[in-house]
Amino acid sequence: MAPFPTRAKPKPQRPNNKRKREDIDIPALQSAVTALTPGESYTTFSSLPLSEPTREGLKAAHFSTLTDIQAKALPLAFQGRDILGAAKTGSGKTLAFLVPVLENLYRAQCIGSDAGLGAMIISPTRELAIQIFEVLRTIGRKGHLFAAGLVIGGKSLKEERDALARMNIVVCTPGRILQHLSQTAAFNVENLQMLVLDEADRILDMGFSRDLDAIIEYLPPDRQTLLFSATQTKKVGDLARLSLRDPEYISVHEAAASATPKTLIQNYVITPLPEKLDTLWSFITSTKKAKILVFLSSGKQVRFIFEVFRHMQPGIPLLHLHGRQKQTARLDITDRFRRAKDSCLFATDVVARGLDFPAVDWVVQVDCPEDAETYIHRVGRTARYEREGRAVLFLDPSEEEGMLRRLEHKKVPIERINVRGKKQVKIGKQVQGMLFGDPQLKYLGQKAFSSYTRSLHVQRDKEVFDLQKYDLEGYASSLGLPGAPRIKFLKADAEEVKRLKNAPRKRKGEESEESEASAGEEDEDGVVAKVEKKNGVRTKYDRMFERKNQDVLAEHYGKMVKDEDDGDVNAGRLDGEQVGDEDLFDVKRRIPAGGDSSGAEVSDEEEEDVAVAVAAPNGTSRTVHLAGAKDPLIIDSKRREKLLKSKKKLLKLKDKGSRVVFDDEGLPHQVYELEDDDAFRARGAAEDQRRAFVDAEAGRVAEEDIKDKALAREKKREKREKRKARERAAEDVEEGGEAEAGGEDAMANFLADAQAADGSGSEDDGEEPPQKKAKKWFEKDVKRDESDDEGREIGTFDELEAEAAKLLG
Repeated sequence: MAPFPTRAKPKPQRPNNKRKREDIDIPALQSAVTALTPGESYTTFSSLPLSEPTREGLKAAHFSTLTDIQAKALPLAFQGRDILGAAKTGSGKTLAFLVPVLENLYRAQCIGSDAGLGAMIISPTRELAIQIFEVLRTIGRKGHLFAAGLVIGGKSLKEERDALARMNIVVCTPGRILQHLSQTAAFNVENLQMLVLDEADRILDMGFSRDLDAIIEYLPPDRQTLLFSATQTKKVGDLARLSLRDPEYISVHEAAASATPKTLIQNYVITPLPEKLDTLWSFITSTKKAKILVFLSSGKQVRFIFEVFRHMQPGIPLLHLHGRQKQTARLDITDRFRRAKDSCLFATDVVARGLDFPAVDWVVQVDCPEDAETYIHRVGRTARYEREGRAVLFLDPSEEEGMLRRLEHKKVPIERINVRGKKQVKIGKQVQGMLFGDPQLKYLGQKAFSSYTRSLHVQRDKEVFDLQKYDLEGYASSLGLPGAPRIKFLKADAEEVKRLKNAPRKRKGEESEESEASAGEEDEDGVVAKVEKKNGVRTKYDRMFERKNQDVLAEHYGKMVKDEDDGDVNAGRLDGEQVGDEDLFDVKRRIPAGGDSSGAEVSDEEEEDVAVAVAAPNGTSRTVHLAGAKDPLIIDSKRREKLLKSKKKLLKLKDKGSRVVFDDEGLPHQVYELEDDDAFRARGAAEDQRRAFVDAEAGRVAEEDIKDKALAREKKREKREKRKARERAAEDVEEGGEAEAGGEDAMANFLADAQAADGSGSEDDGEEPPQKKAKKWFEKDVKRDESDDEGREIGTFDELEAEAAKLLG
């Protein structure tokens, strides 16, 4: 008997892009890499032992010649050495670590999900991470089979978790990758071979130090580490944290005469703080056919200046970028600025490092950078790849000496230029007019002022940033504000707050008199001084800026603006902290204790509801009986007396009430709580309890039905009586009516009442009959008879004449 024919099962096809290569000579490529001499000069990529996919990718991207940093870093990186690479901005540092990542993983055949993560590239900002990933995809798409991904946040965490398990190369930001390392179970980094830190000095800085330390704890120690930046760190502590193994320090421009590109023209302008906005506006309006990048200290400043200039229409497209924007908006803005020919971008330091914006003509630094390294990174956005560029720095007179000394120490050549007085335009009146008509813009100006002042306050280099030397009142006026908003860290305000906190409590009248007497006096340091109004006259602008906005800005506006009548009790409080007896927004009721004259007078009922004070015989303490509390409150100190002014603290002393829930009809019921198992079994079997419950509910439903039927009969009876009353009224007014008011059909009424009492009547019996339409004033009262000619309508002119003749006799 012949066996049944069997069909061969098709072999499952593995995806080609995940399969390891077997047609390449890995030993030959490895031997060529081992034979590299780090000290030898290499000029082109073709002179290096590269794999064929990498050569094709570099050729497609038009990369052929090696830069200085690439020529020195690539041979060492191919051999697995740890590197500290420092080079000027725009010198090709990105390829200096991307090419070794591709080649080292290629020779190790770290391909596919089973190989795990082979390389991790960390960037300080999302924009820079996206740029690195685009370059990686460009040079790796011509034959490389690695699975690379971008993990920077702003997307679904679940999607990133699913993709991380398959990645061989990940480009990420510190915060997001740390979240996955601590939360994603399938994310395995045990096989990590390379760790790359782009802008390493920034990542090792205070902003990311904790995140980086936590990331290093998850990574294996036997890895290759590459650090690249324009201003590389040499601190022993930073290098020890990364567990570097005999690192090679490569600085191709350390012996150069300048730390910035030779094609970059750098100047600075001495601009007092109140004139910076005027100078910036004059510069933009006179440089319309250019691509300008403007750096500011904070995101609030970026938003405010962008909104003000957008309304004033300088004649050039305006964009703004800061870290508080959503990821999609940031990507769209950076893409628009890259493609734009003439545009002006207001930005913070989020774009100061590593980003490659093509053909930037001007880099304008309105606010002084925090150090020389930040200055170098900012101006590095222009004059890239040996192109020409210009940079200008606005310096306050108090910043000039210290900042120039630090730039000179970093080998930054910079020259001073002056602003032509005839070309500078004053825009203070226009900005003030805009703030007058737009409360939200006014509030944004207040936040811009406070954020800039805070950025000066937190600077470490007090030799350059001395807050006492800035004209803050003039700066607030240049922003269109009538005065400087309250700043809690200013020294004069802090001392005043401290004095008021330590001063003894006074009556309200004495405090107001002291406040009025102290108004207009200058503080010791002269930082924020109140100026007495000239002749006591308040202008319309004063009244406008004293007005509290009635919409969404009400609370924030009250916190930002000083009040001339508050005696500076709450001066220096930016976060809503109140020093005085009365809060700015929360109305706290003063609860009188006994016959204290300092308390406000309240009614007897209100006093009974809150507290009743009883003085002790000795006069040293008194007892307060709180409504709803079992034990009285003994007032024997000023601290205990303050409890009477806090409604929240008094609630803690009262007894706890029972919680209730409200049904659909608004009736309160006790909160349902589960019964103890033993108590439930003690009442009998579950089936018996169920039957008893059903019987009880059935009886309750029957009682409710009787009540509902009685109510329905009562409603029907009322309707019937109303109908009969209307019928009797109609018969009384009808002329020639035969029936009198008392001439009702008694038998019919008796039968109707009996039927309603038995409940056998139909529901239609209680319905009211449709009422006849009321007659109009022109209709006749008599009934119309078809045979009667007097009742017929007059339709023709002849009939009208005949009717008239009858009336005339």
